[in-house]
Amino acid sequence: MTENYKNIYLKRGKQESLLRFHPWIFSGAIHHADTDIQEGDVVRVITADGDFVAVGHYQVGTIAVRVLSFRDVSIDHAFWVSRLQAALDMRRGIGLADNQRGDTYRLVHGEGDNLPGLIIDCYGHTAVMQAHSVGMHMCREHICEALTQVMGDRISSVYYKSEGTLPFKADLGEENGFIFGQTSDNVAVENGLKFLIDWRRGQKTGFFIDQRENRALLERYAKDKSVLNMFCYTGGFSAYAMRGGAKLVHSVDSSAKAIDLTNQNVALNFPGDARHEAFCDDAFKFMDANDDKYDLIVLDPPAFAKHRGALRNALKGYTRLNVKGLERIKRGGILFTFSCSQVVTKDQFRAAVFTAAAQTGRKVRILHQLHQPADHPINIYHPEGEYLKGLVLYVE
Repeated sequence: MTENYKNIYLKRGKQESLLRFHPWIFSGAIHHADTDIQEGDVVRVITADGDFVAVGHYQVGTIAVRVLSFRDVSIDHAFWVSRLQAALDMRRGIGLADNQRGDTYRLVHGEGDNLPGLIIDCYGHTAVMQAHSVGMHMCREHICEALTQVMGDRISSVYYKSEGTLPFKADLGEENGFIFGQTSDNVAVENGLKFLIDWRRGQKTGFFIDQRENRALLERYAKDKSVLNMFCYTGGFSAYAMRGGAKLVHSVDSSAKAIDLTNQNVALNFPGDARHEAFCDDAFKFMDANDDKYDLIVLDPPAFAKHRGALRNALKGYTRLNVKGLERIKRGGILFTFSCSQVVTKDQFRAAVFTAAAQTGRKVRILHQLHQPADHPINIYHPEGEYLKGLVLYVE
């Protein structure tokens, strides 16, 4: 029993979601708490009848507790080792860790790996750790110690990158940097292709691992096609299209830094290949200026909605973007379109794309319905973890 942890007491009846193993406790469910609980503390959660129900990290905000365990356990070294070992075992079981064709995969995916608030991505021998909660931030050194034990010689350095993901109001003043080892080798391999990973200044942990399987699917459709990779970021889809035999690939992003990184990644795999060209431009302006030019278009924008208050505008944004893509693509073209907004459900996204198709009047068929890969698992008790949605469309 964890007597050293302070308690949070629920209102009567508010334990029902926890009995269904949902890993979040909302602030409105709390009746009262012990004194002097600090943000990031490990707390025990007690029902109105005095029964233990969960242990987790306390945080100021709408989600007040992120559950670490539904058993009354200590959150100690053995706990971290057990959870990280389970995560590694799953990746090994599905053939991602120790893969001869790639060393890029997500080791820990928050709630999907029963570690809410924690992300760990592996790039070669470097693990990039990211905390999304104060509790995980406070435990970073303990997690790192357990991680190096579990991973052994699979990793030689751990980079901590949480400046942009920790709650702003917590005012932790944390800087990114190595917390174990050191390396300047930032080239990782995904399905035999090499990519420079900018874990220092890049978005997320430096690369969008979640599109790995979808990039591989695009490669199968790319032969002899003119390809537009919109919102290209690091040029992942562009490199796969090149290897798939595309006759030309254009990468577009409004960020000059992203364009530079895309050019570097294409050159790393296809030095001197004239089929590729990158443009720093606005998506809508570029598509307006390049009508009926592309056989295959990728629309993979950043999240249009980060909270429910932005949902309505986000759905309008997805509709507007897909109207533009559907209007501009050649007859018989293939459109890969995505949403990474967690608050947008797959049905809402599909409805937005349906609306876009109806507005253009073109005949559109769904070839594939896409989602996040297996190393971004969805906890069956936490359906909110399904954030990546995609459709592959054939446009007559």
